[in-house]
Order: sequence, then C-alpha cells, then structure tokens
Amino acid sequence: MRGLMMDYPLVLPAIVRRVETLFPNRKVVSRRPDRTICRVTYRQVVDRVRRLAVALQDLGVKPGDRVATLAWASQEHLEAYLAIPSLGGVLHTLNLRLHPDDLSYIVNDAADRVLLIDESLLPVYEKFRDKVNVEHVIVIGPAKDGHYDTPDLLNYDELLAASDPSRYVEPSFDENTAAAMCYTSGTTGRPKGVLYSHRAVILHSFGQGLVDMLGIGERDTVMPIVPMFHVNAWGLPFTATLFGAGQVFPGTHLDAKSVLELLVRERVTVTAGVPTVWLGVLNELDQHPGEYDLSALRTILIGGSAAPPAMIRGYKERHGLDIVHAWGMTEMTPLGTLCNLPSSLREAPADEQFRYRSKQGTPSPFVEIRARTEDGHAPWDGVTMGELEVRGPWVAAQYYNVNGSDDRFTADGWFRTGDIVTIDPTGCIELTDRAKDLVKSGGEWISSVALETALMGHPCVAEAAVVAVPHPKWDERPLAVVVLKPGSNATKDDLIAFLAPQFAKWWLPDAIEFAREIPRTSVGKFKKSVLRDQYRDRYKQSSADL
Repeated sequence: MRGLMMDYPLVLPAIVRRVETLFPNRKVVSRRPDRTICRVTYRQVVDRVRRLAVALQDLGVKPGDRVATLAWASQEHLEAYLAIPSLGGVLHTLNLRLHPDDLSYIVNDAADRVLLIDESLLPVYEKFRDKVNVEHVIVIGPAKDGHYDTPDLLNYDELLAASDPSRYVEPSFDENTAAAMCYTSGTTGRPKGVLYSHRAVILHSFGQGLVDMLGIGERDTVMPIVPMFHVNAWGLPFTATLFGAGQVFPGTHLDAKSVLELLVRERVTVTAGVPTVWLGVLNELDQHPGEYDLSALRTILIGGSAAPPAMIRGYKERHGLDIVHAWGMTEMTPLGTLCNLPSSLREAPADEQFRYRSKQGTPSPFVEIRARTEDGHAPWDGVTMGELEVRGPWVAAQYYNVNGSDDRFTADGWFRTGDIVTIDPTGCIELTDRAKDLVKSGGEWISSVALETALMGHPCVAEAAVVAVPHPKWDERPLAVVVLKPGSNATKDDLIAFLAPQFAKWWLPDAIEFAREIPRTSVGKFKKSVLRDQYRDRYKQSSADL
C-alpha cells in the first residue's frame, strides 16, 4: 500500500540543514600543522560547505562523479565530507599511507575527477600524478613560499572565497544514490571499492548515536583519532554532525602527548582509535599520573584489532576510564558491534566485567550476525568458532566495478567477513582471529589473537604479534614476535611461563622472536604477511630434532 507516509529521502543534505538550524553555534576545532588551534561554528562550516559545493559544480562535477580527498583530519576535510554528497557527488577518501602504485590504481579504478589535497601531502601526489587523469587538484593550505611548484593547482580557500553560497541548490536524488566510497586495505589482493549510499550513511549515523551504542548528543565533543581516510573516520563526523555534537580534529599531531593535550583542552567526551594509539596514551598517563584532567572523557572507542585485556584493565583501574570495544569493516560503513557493559553485569565482580569488555560486543540495531563452520551454522554457545557472516542496511551488497559472482557474499544474501568468532547466548561476539591468521596445528585451531593479547599483558611487553609458521610435524605452529618496553628485560622462558597458566600446552609458541618494531599496515594493524614471510623457515628441522 502506498501513501501512508511522506516520501522523505534519507540523504546527507538533511544533516546539513539540521545542524545549521538547530546547532549553529556548536564548535568545530582543528589543530593545524603548526600546532595552532582553529575554532569555527557549524554556521561557518555550513557556509563553506555550500561554497565548496558550488565551486565543485563550476569545475564540472556532476551527480555521481567521484571527488577524492588526500588529507589529514581537519575542518576542511569535514567540509568535503558534507559538500561532496550534498551536490550529488561521491566522497572518496584516499589512504595517504598507501604506496603510490596502490594510490594510482585506486584513483583510476574509481575514476576520480577532482582531488582535494593537503599542501603537506603534495610530495605524495607527485609520486603518482603522472599515472592518473585527475582533472582538477585543489590544495588545502597556503603554499610555503607563496606559490605552488605546479601552476595548475587551485587553492582551496581562494576557491571558496570566490564562490557564492546563495547559488547552491539542493539537488533531488534517491536515498540509494552513492554518497561516499572507500577501498579495502588490499591485504589479500588488489584493493576493492565499497560504495556507501546516502541511506546507509544516515542509518549508520542513527545506529551509532543511539544510547546503547555511543549515545552521542549535542552535549558531546567527539574527537576521532582514527584517520578520516579510514572508513570515513568510522562514521563519527557524520554522526556528530547529525546530533549536533562538537568535533575536534587532531591533524598531523598524533603522538600521545598531543592527543592528550587536545582531549584535556577541548573537554572531549568521546574519542576513537586503534589499539596502538591507546597503548601509547596509556604509557604516557602511567608515566605522568595526575597530570592530565580527563574527567570529561566518558568513552574511548577502540577498533581495528582486539585491545589487550591488560590495557582495558589499566585504563579503568589506574585512570578510571572505560574502553569500549567495537568491531566493523569497510564493507559495513563500518560499525558492526559494540561492547557496552550490559545491565546484568553492572554489579558483577571486576574480573567478570573485564572479561566481557575484552569481547567485541553485540550487533548494532538492524545488523544481523551468524557464524558458519564447515558443518553449518555455529551454535551461540560462546565456544564454537566459526566465520562471522553479517547482513543489514549498511552492509555492502557487492564491490565497486566487480561483476559476476563473488564468494564473499553468500547465496542467501549475507556478507562473509573473514573474521573467526565465537558468539555467546546473549549475542556477544568475541573475535578469535582472521581466517587467514588462524594457526592450524595438528588439525586443531589456535587463536593468534588470544596469544597476542595475553602476551601484551606481561609488564615487559609493549607489543606482540603471533603468526602461523610452517612446521614439518604439526603442519603449522605459532611463533610470537615481541617488542619489549624500553628498559625492560624478559626472556623467551619468562614469556612462556607467563602464558602457561592461561593456555593448553600445545597452544604455546615454540619460538619467540624479539624485535625493535612490528611492521604495520597503513591503518596501524600488524602486517602479519611480512612476519609470515620473514619467519617461514624458522621451524625447518629434521623430524629427529622434533
């Protein structure tokens, strides 16, 4: 039956109108490369959003065209987040830490017409500019000596100053129109593009902001430490704008001291980043107890990889701060699950609460989950491991520019995540590994994540990664690569003894290698493929020696 409700499209221009009307004086704060702080209101941001939309239209950008960004977290990047979809274009955030060959492939695959780039990143662009066909390059920030090396570059602020915001006319388009796109990390092949519809972004923002999720409102100040190129900063800029929360962008200064200075100065209430960021921040807090006033901070969101339980406990017990685990993927816009402590555990012993908080949580509203084993669907018993499959209104149905069947999507419409999990009777998932990172030793599965997080609970260990290494007798065995804290000393025997009470004997690594650092992907995750290659011959020995 038709005509029951208004045909009101869920599109991003509605967010822009809302924040301008209801929250015009809330602040957007950016730290510039020279460490100065810039403060503007949403009213000013919206004016510049419309100027940018008009300027891009004057450059020939049409609905459906892709506009790329190669930029740090800033007010200008937020303006691009809102302006490009508001003219019907597609926001395409580029990962500034990728190899130039990957960047050129992604730009060409997406057919980006315009590039918005920070002045400091022009040397990155120079490495692949001859391999792409971008029509216009707009530079955010003044040239260091008053002019750019290449005369065809446009200046962002000059472009906006010459643009008339009254010429902006909100286009009419369907909520299923593409609003943004990101590419996967490409760890198992070429990066793949994922398109996000306006409807998906709006629903994801609603879901993320709900009380039992992040509970974001006008009273909040949100500071994503996760880069704005990483799945649209986990959707937080869109969510904060929808609910009128203040926003803080740290720019290029992501060291622990700089992060803490902003958290304190701006009275941030919600922040988010990968575990490596928060390990550094915890170390700074431990070294300077009482120096940083974080009394306003109510939520530290962690995703990207599993947070060590020792870190979760350290934040709470030593600094009174709650870590909230999240899980998601590029293909999910990206939030899938969140681990807020349920009411049934509010009065539980601390150890039980910490065990729960170390899991990845329950699914967001409208995200459905299941785990599949070789024999069918895994029971929700908190024990049986299976590959997590998901479906929902902000989950991708296919990859961009990929035709035909794709084994990442099941015949009945679910997305295969590649993550191995257990699901307990309450629907709480616990990430045990990526499918490609599980260790299969003598026919039995070993979770590299469980070993890593346990190792990082040792007082001498700063970081630890565990990989599967070929073994002549057991097919594979776990090998640990460990980075010790400065000034600390621990041996292999010390670490094995530390692990022994927590795991079956056959789970324990046969070798522990000590390293100065662990290689990382462009978004800060451990790059285990490098470690597997580096140590693949570690267990090669005759069967007589085994």
